[in-house]
Amino acid sequence: MILTGIGDEAGNTIDTQIDALRQLGWKHVEMRGVEVPGFKKGNFHDIPEEAFEIAAGKLKDAGINIYCFGTTILNWAKDLNTPWEVTVAEVDRCIPRMQKVGCKFARIMSFKPADDINAIPQRVIDRVKEVADRFLEAGITPVHENCMNHGGMSPKHGLELLQKVPGLKHVFDTANPVFNKDRSKPKPWPQQDPWEYWQAVKDYVAHIHIKDATWNPAKNDADYNWPGEGQGKVREILKDAFAGGYDAGISIEPHMVVVFHDANSKADDSAIKANFIEYGRRLEKLITEIKAG
Repeated sequence: MILTGIGDEAGNTIDTQIDALRQLGWKHVEMRGVEVPGFKKGNFHDIPEEAFEIAAGKLKDAGINIYCFGTTILNWAKDLNTPWEVTVAEVDRCIPRMQKVGCKFARIMSFKPADDINAIPQRVIDRVKEVADRFLEAGITPVHENCMNHGGMSPKHGLELLQKVPGLKHVFDTANPVFNKDRSKPKPWPQQDPWEYWQAVKDYVAHIHIKDATWNPAKNDADYNWPGEGQGKVREILKDAFAGGYDAGISIEPHMVVVFHDANSKADDSAIKANFIEYGRRLEKLITEIKAG
C-alpha cells in the first residue's frame, strides 16, 4: 500500500507540496496543479518545459516519486463540443513527461455530460478508448475517475465505460458519489450511494482517492469532512478493499480548505498545508484502526 496525496491539495507551490509530504513521511505524490518559482501555476503537463524540469528536479532531490499524474484530459471542464485537438495536445504533452519521471498511472475522465442525458454516447466511449490506447501503448495505465463526467453518472455507467474500454482501470473517489446524481435511476435522480458505486467498479480499481463529504440540501452542494466522518463510506470501503487484498495507492484529496473545481475557493498555502498534513495523519490512524479490526 502506498500513501500519497494530490499535490495542490497540500499547497500551490512545489516547495510547499514537498514540505507537506516530508512532514507526513510520505515518499509519493499525485501531481496535478503546481506553481514553480518564476512561473504561473498550471497542470503538471501544461507548465512550460523549464518549470517542469525544475519541479521534477526538486521532487527527485527530495526523494519523492510521482505515483499518479492528475491530468486534465477529458475532464469536467470539457464536453463533446470541445475541439478534439485540445485533448490530443494534452496527451502529447503528458506522455513524455510521465515517462521522464517514471509515472505509471494517468488519471483521466470522460467529458462533462449534458444536464438531461442518462446514457453514455458512443462518441464518448470512442474518445476515451482513443486516449486510453495512447497511454497503454506508452506503457502507462489510464485510470478513470468517478466524477462529474459520463463515466461518473452512476455505478452502472462507471462499470459500462470500464467494460467497453479495454485496459482502462478505475480510480475510485469515495466522496464524489455524495454530490453526484444517479442517472441510472428514475427522475428526480437521487444522490449516488458510494458503497453501491464501489461494489460496481471495485474489480477495476487500481487507485483510490480518499475524501469525505456530507450532502447539504440547503446549499445544494456538499460539505467536506475529515476521512470517515462524512457520507463517503470511507471506513467501509477501505475495510472491504483491504479484505480483498488491495495494496496499491491511496491518495488524499481533502477539499476542506480549497475545492479544486471551484474558482471561488481560495486560501493561502499555510492553511492548505496544515489541513493536508492533519488529513493525512487522520487517514493513517483510520487505516491502523481498520487493519487492527
